[in-house]
Amino acid sequence: MRPTEHAPTTGATPVRTPLTVDRHLSAPATVRRLGALATRGPAYRALADALRSAVLSGAIAPHTRLPSERDLAAALGVSRTTTTAAYQELRAHGLARAHTGVGTVTVLPQDEQARRSVTGGDTPWERSGPGPDVISLRQAALSAPPTLHAAVLRAVDRLPAYLAGPGYHPLGIEPLRAVIAERYARRGTPTSPDQILVTSGAQHAVATLLGTLVRPGDRVVVQSPTYVHALDAARAAGARLVGLPVGRPGAPAPEHPPFDVDLLASTLRGATPRVTYLIPDHHNPTGYSLTDDEREQVRALARRHQSMVVGDETVTDLTLDGAPPSSFAGPGTASSVVTVGSASKVLWGGLRVGWVRGPSDLVARLSRYREAVDVTTSVLDQLVVADLLGRADEVLAERLPRVREQRDVLVDGLRAAVPGWTVPRPAGGLALWIGLGAPLAHAFAARAAAEGVLVNPGPALTPDGSGTGFVRATYAQDAETLTRAVPRLARAWAATAPER
Repeated sequence: MRPTEHAPTTGATPVRTPLTVDRHLSAPATVRRLGALATRGPAYRALADALRSAVLSGAIAPHTRLPSERDLAAALGVSRTTTTAAYQELRAHGLARAHTGVGTVTVLPQDEQARRSVTGGDTPWERSGPGPDVISLRQAALSAPPTLHAAVLRAVDRLPAYLAGPGYHPLGIEPLRAVIAERYARRGTPTSPDQILVTSGAQHAVATLLGTLVRPGDRVVVQSPTYVHALDAARAAGARLVGLPVGRPGAPAPEHPPFDVDLLASTLRGATPRVTYLIPDHHNPTGYSLTDDEREQVRALARRHQSMVVGDETVTDLTLDGAPPSSFAGPGTASSVVTVGSASKVLWGGLRVGWVRGPSDLVARLSRYREAVDVTTSVLDQLVVADLLGRADEVLAERLPRVREQRDVLVDGLRAAVPGWTVPRPAGGLALWIGLGAPLAHAFAARAAAEGVLVNPGPALTPDGSGTGFVRATYAQDAETLTRAVPRLARAWAATAPER
């Protein structure tokens, strides 16, 4: 059923201050980024919702000149009145500006709350939107564990041993590197401290690897979908992204299997990438973990093609069902395999400590590159993380039952409230990859935000804007908050879904 095509008749006066225009989108390219529009309510509102979601998710970048109202109307098969009203709504929400002779150009919102939400914050991205009671299911970040405060006090007691020096440790302090190396050894990957580089979080680790190894124009293979900020880091390095499709565990043909080793092999042969970035454990967002056989095959491919493979293990410890996955590095002898870890997911995002495990010569190169960026990681934070990693069993004993409950609350709630969705129950991690059953990711994300719940539309997590039939929702919030989110998401879907 086509939505009705009535719209406000009030006009909008174009601003006359200069606009920055970095790129131009044709009408067909814009339509591809929007996916299918909601089929209920006014057509202009459905189009406005999809445009807002595309801008806020990054599917349409800031400073992009949108197609003319006439061209977009023709591409969508709607009236020009509809596109005119939708652009007006986009400008009213601070996400676009118009200038005579230039057209409509996307911009970042001008108020601080909206700006934060564009970059992944927890505040509403509609300034006239749902108010302070906004539930973010976009961030996979837990609150601090009860043991953190005591660990900080113990770290402060150890700090005087470092005060006589300058405080610069580009490779990381020795006690932390030793603890991390020992953790790898316990998982079957013999590791020495000189194979560890401590970074300011896992994102910094990924960005440092890509900045060191990739030159503008080099190809980088990424799973599709994948961690959104890994895409950001690869693009910042000037990489050309090559997507490796990832299916849902247990999904029927003709969908791709969760991980296709043969497809990876052909991709490495054809694309000859400089780097391949994989999330082998509790894949963000699908939740799939590579089998032991798949891990060995990936290591063999890395050796054969001499292409660096980066395994992001940031959520390995958040295994909720079954045994934790085996080490991605295996015996640790493959020089073309490196791994990334982090304290942020298991401990606390406020502890900006991550690490890279790789060959010692590569670790030395990475440390030289990072000196031009941030020089070193906070000594106090490293001491706190060294303390907590030494007590990881205690931290996980508190963490895992709570995260498991949160996962089950969201999974069971959504399965009951929206039976038409495909809602997996991942064995670990912090995210759900929800199949909507229709290519309405952007439209639904916009409706959900209007209901006071923020989710990631699928295209934001892919290198090519695919994934229009999926959204990502995290279960890092407490169970009570997740319970409140479920009926809001159900209402948003009821307002978005096509009528049967």
